[in-house]
Amino acid sequence: MFRDKKLTYITLFSSGGVGCYGFKMEGYHCVATNEIIPKRMEIQKANNICQYDSGYIVGDISESDTKEKIYAEMRRWKSKGNDRVDVVLATPPCQGISVINHKKNSEEINRNSLVVESIAVVKHIKPRVFVFENVMAFQKTQCTTPDGRIIPIGDYVKESLGQDYIISGRIINLMNYGSNSSRTRTLMVGVDKTYRNSITPYDILPHYQKEKTLRDVISKFPSLEWGEICSDDFYHAFRTYNPKMRDWIHGLKEGQSAFDNPDPHKRPHRIDDGKHVENIRKNRDKYTRQRWDRFVQCIHTRNDQLAAQNTVHPVEDRVYSIRELMEMMTIPSSFKWVDKEIEELNRLSNDAKRLLYKNHELTIRQCIGEAVPTESMRRIAENIKICLLKNHLDPSSLNRVISQFDLDQRAKLRIFLKANPLNLDVSALMRITELCNAKREENAAFYTNKFIVNEIMGKLPDFNKDEIRILEPSVGAGNFIPFLIKRYENVSRVTLDVVDIDEDSIETLKLILEKIAIPNNFTINIICHDFLLMDITSRYDLVVGNPPFSKLDGKSKEKAKYLKQNINQETANLSEMFLEKCLKYSDCVALVLNKTLLSNHEFKVTRDILRSMKLDSIIDFGRHGFTGVSIETMCLIVYPKQKPTNTFVYSMKYNKSYNQRQEYITDSRFPYFIIYRNEEFDKVAKKLEFDVFDVFRDRQITKANTTTKSTGKSLWVIKGKNINDSGELSHVRGYDMYIHEKTAENTSAFKYVNDNSVYLTPNMTYNPRVIENHPNTITDGSTAVLIPKYGFKLTRQQMAYFSTDEYRQFYAIARNLSTQSINVDKTSVFFYGKLKEK
Repeated sequence: MFRDKKLTYITLFSSGGVGCYGFKMEGYHCVATNEIIPKRMEIQKANNICQYDSGYIVGDISESDTKEKIYAEMRRWKSKGNDRVDVVLATPPCQGISVINHKKNSEEINRNSLVVESIAVVKHIKPRVFVFENVMAFQKTQCTTPDGRIIPIGDYVKESLGQDYIISGRIINLMNYGSNSSRTRTLMVGVDKTYRNSITPYDILPHYQKEKTLRDVISKFPSLEWGEICSDDFYHAFRTYNPKMRDWIHGLKEGQSAFDNPDPHKRPHRIDDGKHVENIRKNRDKYTRQRWDRFVQCIHTRNDQLAAQNTVHPVEDRVYSIRELMEMMTIPSSFKWVDKEIEELNRLSNDAKRLLYKNHELTIRQCIGEAVPTESMRRIAENIKICLLKNHLDPSSLNRVISQFDLDQRAKLRIFLKANPLNLDVSALMRITELCNAKREENAAFYTNKFIVNEIMGKLPDFNKDEIRILEPSVGAGNFIPFLIKRYENVSRVTLDVVDIDEDSIETLKLILEKIAIPNNFTINIICHDFLLMDITSRYDLVVGNPPFSKLDGKSKEKAKYLKQNINQETANLSEMFLEKCLKYSDCVALVLNKTLLSNHEFKVTRDILRSMKLDSIIDFGRHGFTGVSIETMCLIVYPKQKPTNTFVYSMKYNKSYNQRQEYITDSRFPYFIIYRNEEFDKVAKKLEFDVFDVFRDRQITKANTTTKSTGKSLWVIKGKNINDSGELSHVRGYDMYIHEKTAENTSAFKYVNDNSVYLTPNMTYNPRVIENHPNTITDGSTAVLIPKYGFKLTRQQMAYFSTDEYRQFYAIARNLSTQSINVDKTSVFFYGKLKEK
C-alpha cells in the first residue's frame, strides 16, 4: 500500500492492458507491467498505465533478466514509501490449455509452465493478493514444475503458495460477473493468510449479475455501409472482405448459417481448377448470423473474419466493429488503442483513417479477443480495495469491544450491533456475536473462522437445476450465510433453512442479516428449535454447518429417548448425532466435525455407516479450526445416496492434497480410517504383526500424591520424557517424580510394578519408542503400558524399530498426522506392531 493509501499492482502477460485497465480505473498505481510483444506494450503506454517508463517491461518472463527488471521496479516503489505490492495479476497464454486444443504435447505442457514462472514471481514479491485468470480447464491442465514433475496447475499453485495464502479457484462465466459477453474462465485468487479472519477469495470475486442480450449491448450503434468509418467514432467501422462472400450471408436470418443456404453457390466454397468445391463445416458457429435477443457469444481472437466463430452482425452483412467488440468486453471509451484522442482520430481524412486501420486493426482485434473484460477486473480491483481499506478488528481491538459486554447482556449486545458505531464489516460483527454468546460453552457454539468456511465452499457441489434447498442446522451468528449466498448466486431459487436452539442467538442473527445484502434468489427461513428434535418432512440438496461438539448432558428425558434412535449407541457426542440425522435427509452433507471421528472407538459404528456412502472430501484443519480451542477439526463432505469412489483429502497444516481411493483409506483391516495412507505406509505394514498389545494408562497418579524427592520406600514414577528419544530410560533433573509405595498400592497402575512381561511407551508423542518395564517403577498417565496379548517377548531389534524414522513416519500416518488427540488408547494401540521375524 502506497503512502497516499492508494494500492499498487504488478501485471504479467498483460497484452494490451485491457484487463488491468480496470485497476487503473480504481486508482491503483501500476508498479510494473510485463508483455512479450512490443506493439502491445505500446497500447499500454498510450493509456499511461505506469508512472515510470521503466515499469513497461517487454520480455520473456521465463528469463531471469525480465524478472529482475520487475523486482527492480518493486524496490523503486518501496524506496518511495510503498510497503509492499498489493496485487499481482497474471493471465498466462492459454495455448495448450484451451479445451479446443485436444492434442497437447510436451512443448505445450512446457508453455503451460509459464504459470510456474508467475508463481515464482508471486513467491518473490509476496503481494497481499494474487489473481490468476485463464480458461475453464486451467486448474486441471498439466504443467512442468522446476523439479521436472508434471502435475495439474491448480495443484501446483496450492502446493507452492498455500502455506502463505488462502486460495480458491472458481470457474465462472464472466458475462455474469462484469462482462457483456460470454467468457467462461477460471479465476484463482489468493489472499495473504495474515488477513485470514477478515478477507477470503470469496470477498474478492465480483458480484453476480444477469447476463445482457446482444440487443442490450450494441443496438445503440448506428448502421454502417460497406467500408464506412463512422464520422463520430473512429472505432465503429465496417471491415470489408471479399465481396463474393457477401451473398453467402446476405439473406440469412438470425441464427442461420451460410452452410444452411439451399443454393450451393451461396454456401461457403472455393473454385479449384474451375470446379466448385464446398468448404467443410467444422464449426456450427462459423458464417452464422447472431441473435439479437440472446446473450453475447464469446469473443475470439479472429473476430475479423466471417469464417470465425460468432462474428456476423445480427442484421448487417459484416463482422462486429472494434467499438462493438469493446462494448462486449466492457472496455471503456476512455481506453486508447493508439496515442491519439478519439476527437483527433475522428478529424483524420478517410485515407489517413484507413492507413491507421491497416497498421493497427488486427493487433487491436487480437488484443480484444485475448483480453480479460475490463469491467470484470475493475470489480475485482474495487473489491480488493474495499477489503484492504475497510475497518477490520485486530485481536486487541476485538477484546476491547467484547469487554463492553457482560456475557448475559445480550440486549446490550444487540443495541451495539444495530448501531454498529465502529462501522465494522459483517464478519467482524459475527465474530463479536459468537464471542459474546453467554451460552457458547453450554451449547458448544464456537466461531467458525472465515478461512475455514472458504475452504469448505470450494468443495461444495454445483447444482444443475433451478431450485435447491439448503439447511444449516446450527447457525449461530450465520458465518456460512454470506458464503452460501456467493456460492449459489447463479441458482434461480435457493431456500436456506437456518436452525439454532438458542433464542438469543436467533434474535441476534436477525440483526446481522439486516446488514447482509440478501439477493432476490435467496429465501432464508429462521427456525428456533433443537435440530435433533425437529421433524423434517422433505429432503435437502445440501446440509452445511458447524454442529456443537459437546456431549449429551442426559438431563432431558425427551431428548435422550429421541436420540436412542441413533444407529451409533456407543457415543453421546452431539456432532455425531447431527451428522447421522443430516445423512438421512440430505443428498450432500458438509459438516465441521471433531477429527477424532476418524479414529476414536466410540465412532466405530459411525465409520461403518460412512463406509457405504461416498466420502467426497475430508478437509483436515488440524488445530486451525477454532481460535482458542485445543481440538483438531475437519470438514467431512458426504453424498449419502452415492456409492464410494475417490476421496479428496487436504491437510491445511502441511498444505498437501491427495486423491485417495475411498476403499483404500477406509480399509476394514485397520481399526479406523487412515486418510493419508500411502505406499510407504503399506511397506511398513507388511513388516509388522498388528493387534498384539492391550494398553493401560494410569489416571490416579498426580502431583497431589507424588514428590520430587526419593526415599527408601518410594517408587520412581516413569513419565513420558523419562523414555528418551533413543528408547532408553533416563532421569531428568527437575522433572523426575516419586510416589510412596503405600500410596501406590491403592492405584490401578500398581499391578504392573516389577512385571517384566509388559512394555512402556510415552503416551502423547509424535516419536514413539518402546522399552521394557523397569524394576521398582510405576507409570503415570503420560506413559502407556503395553500388555502382550499372548506370551511373547520383544527382541532388542524389535524394540529398537519403534524408534526408527521409518516406523515414526508410518506411525504419524497411522495417527492421521494428528498433533493433539494422539493418546495411546485401545484403538490406536493396534499399530504398535511386532516386527515379523525373518
